Amino acid sequence: MDHVLVGLLFSSLAALGLISAGHALLLKRDPRSALGWIVVCLTLPLFGPLLYWSMGINRISRRARQWLESGQRLAGWGNFSLVRKQQKACSLPPGTEHLQELRSLADRVVIADLLPANRLTPLENAEGAYPAMLEAINSATSTINLSTYIFDGDATGRRFVAALTDAAERGVEVRVIIDSLGEKYSRPTARKLLKGSKVKVGRFLPLRQGGYVNLRNHRKILVVDGKKGFTGGMNIGDRHVTERVGGPAIVKDMHFMVEGQVVNDLQRTFLEDWFFVTGNLINDERFFPAIPAAGDAIVRAVSDGPDKEFRKLNWIIMGALSCARDKVRIMTPYFIPDRPLISALITTSLRGVQVSLVLPALNNLPFVHWATRAYLWELLQHDIRVYYQPPPFVHTKLLLVDDIWSLVGSANLDPRSLRLNFELNLEVYDRELARQLSGRFDRTVAASQEITLAEVDGRSLPVKIRDAVAKLASPYL
Repeated sequence: MDHVLVGLLFSSLAALGLISAGHALLLKRDPRSALGWIVVCLTLPLFGPLLYWSMGINRISRRARQWLESGQRLAGWGNFSLVRKQQKACSLPPGTEHLQELRSLADRVVIADLLPANRLTPLENAEGAYPAMLEAINSATSTINLSTYIFDGDATGRRFVAALTDAAERGVEVRVIIDSLGEKYSRPTARKLLKGSKVKVGRFLPLRQGGYVNLRNHRKILVVDGKKGFTGGMNIGDRHVTERVGGPAIVKDMHFMVEGQVVNDLQRTFLEDWFFVTGNLINDERFFPAIPAAGDAIVRAVSDGPDKEFRKLNWIIMGALSCARDKVRIMTPYFIPDRPLISALITTSLRGVQVSLVLPALNNLPFVHWATRAYLWELLQHDIRVYYQPPPFVHTKLLLVDDIWSLVGSANLDPRSLRLNFELNLEVYDRELARQLSGRFDRTVAASQEITLAEVDGRSLPVKIRDAVAKLASPYL
């Protein structure tokens, strides 16, 4: 009997290893990853398959797709016919013929149209963004929809809470979505401060539903009366107030006031998330009023997340790099590129395009900073210029191509933004905006330290080992 039990045990372990290895063989897209997991499953009885089923399967995308297929998240434009009815797509402006392939790519992977007659106004730090946002909230007459990742309960947060509460008291419909992980950054939470008011509050993916560190709503959206919007990378809290002494560490950032047709798409993105959070689908004319022309910017809203069929932002970034002719300028707080992005950046540089990358010298996430350093030598070898801007920590995200095309919004150049979380960015064809952002970029470069290959190669062995170990965790940072 003992021999039979031992035989059954070994047979079960062998079957588990073969099934796990077969699963990796059939479903892993990267052959290197597939081969690695096959070896692990076949050479480490029990432990190999356990590692594979716990770490080797992308449950993030699978869970998000399940939401979409079950109807918890909306797909397509059918639920927001008012948006498409009012919008008119457009052609690219003169002088952007070399970006036509980028436009064709975005047309295929993004539902939202490229829309004319918009205006984006850059707003720097809390001093530039918060007064404009609060003024819009205070002047609202119909609806206010706000979505943010972090909504602190500090002095700045209380100003927004008071403004939102006052608006709701005077009859404005106010809805707020707060990410349930992002709200943990402060005590008391903004949700607690809003409790008892007429503001309708929804929490994105409460932690009790699975405790996900990923699948977070990283979008920053404010839409007032369906006509004026705000988006970018800035959360709500004292940390973005740069003209102060004391309090949390200062975080510099940039936000944008948005006017024109594309505000409808900001509204649609918010209402899709509201449906996911509350189950309440809203497609009312009050939320999608006719919007007059506001400027010359041609803009497309790109909402992305693990529930989408395509990795939209990732593909659009790759398309922009492949179409660039003169300059590519990148500013990001978190830079953890995958192999395709590294290859695209190097290829762009080898084509003769000037590629510049600005990173924070002081990062609020040391592990990310260490992992990034492990990637830089490969870029520097191929004439990509890398700069560290001095403290305080800078959270701004910009991608500028040829002084005409800009990508702004909430996404960083890391796996969390491009694969794991829900993001909102705007791709913009507008020479005036590109000029303003390029000027800011140039001023930042002038005040930054350029990193050389010799400096990266000159790191001590313990530092190189530390950075390399952090790089191993890149997919999870």
